[in-house]
Parts: sequence; structure tokens; C-alpha cells
Amino acid sequence: MSLSLSNVTLTFPDGRGRLTALDHVDLDVGNGSFVAVTGPSGSGKSSLLSVAGTLLTPDSGTVEIDGTPTTALSDEQRARIRRDRIGFVFQQDNLLPSLTALDQLLLTVDLGGQKPVRHRDEALALLDEVGVAGAASRRPHELSGGMRQRVNIARALTGSPALLLIDEPTSALDTERGRAVIELIGTLVRQRDVAAVLVSHDLDSMSVAPGRGVDRVLHMRDGHFESAARTSPAPA
Repeated sequence: MSLSLSNVTLTFPDGRGRLTALDHVDLDVGNGSFVAVTGPSGSGKSSLLSVAGTLLTPDSGTVEIDGTPTTALSDEQRARIRRDRIGFVFQQDNLLPSLTALDQLLLTVDLGGQKPVRHRDEALALLDEVGVAGAASRRPHELSGGMRQRVNIARALTGSPALLLIDEPTSALDTERGRAVIELIGTLVRQRDVAAVLVSHDLDSMSVAPGRGVDRVLHMRDGHFESAARTSPAPA
């Protein structure tokens, strides 16, 4: 199991009391599974992603990443888990303006302590997988919004993480391009046997053909899951 949250509770100081962001949450996401979490602002989606990504430590409960319990790890150990086992796809692409698409991926390799030159072919193959092989030498200002997001996804997959955490990937895209991005992520999740959790307000972009997009949609409200359902097929 690439991600397992068991009975996770997270609170924050709120005046004289505490505000509950996650309320005894359970979530299991296996290899090759793609789960979307929706809900209104303040429902706990971002907190869930932060706990799953070891950026926040819950008050209680357990979090396991690729079979490793993380809640008792040191900050340095959690940072290593994030570097080696988790890929993040941010709402904003956060691409460095001075670097080409290829160099964005190679920088990730370098930060991981490996020699970028040895991973050049792998990085080029990843750009090809996400459909932007022809943009390897272009910088972010030369790419469309959809292309930048595809480079963002390729960067997150660099190093073959066990878990992909995705924050509002379609917020800057129209519905058609948003669905294309969701379908692309679904394809990569299954081909690479990686677990993926996405948080989003954008239910329209989730409606792609069964087996090509997300496997489950979970609705979150007041820090807990209300319901789970399979996505509906894309409109004809």
C-alpha cells in the first residue's frame, strides 16, 4: 500500500481552543490507484494532502508511505521520504523561468544527490510520456498553460516515486484541457503503478471515461469523508 492513513486527527490552535482540520480520517490508496478528494473550502482537503505528504504531523493516528510509518520520524527522515518516495504536482506549476523543460527535471535529479547527466535519457522519455517531448529545450514562458502543467507532472514523476500528491491541477485550465490532464495522470498512474491522491474543486474535469481518469471520488466536509463514488463517464 503506497499510502495509508488510519484514524488521523489534526487540529490547529484557534483562540482558546483548537480547530479540527481532520477528524479521525482513514484512507488507503494502493499502487496503480487514483483517488480524487473534493469538498468546499475549509473542508480539510489541503490538510489531508499536507499530512499525506509528511508536511504536517497529525495529533493522532498513523500515516504510512510505501510501507514506512512516518509520524514518529525526524524532520530529516521525513524530508528524505518526500524527496525519494513522494512526487508533488502543485496548483501553480512553479517552474523556474530560467530553466528549460528538460532542465526542470534534471534539477530534481541533482537535488536528490544524483548526477543529472546519467538521467538525461530518462528525463527525455518522461517528457515524451506526458506529450511535450518537442518542448524539452523551451523555457516556461514559451509553453502554454497545459504544457507547463504536463512538465510539472513529469517533474513530479522524476525518480519513480511511490506516491503522487496533486493539488488543484486544472484550476488554470479550461474544461477540455483539464480533462486531458486528468486522463493523462490516470494513464501514468496505471502504467507506472504509482498511487495518486488529487484534491480539487473541479468535478467537471473528473468526468472522463471509466478506467482512464480517477478510480474514486471522495467528498470531504468538516474534516471527514462524507461519501465515495465512482466518476461518471465523460459526456458524449
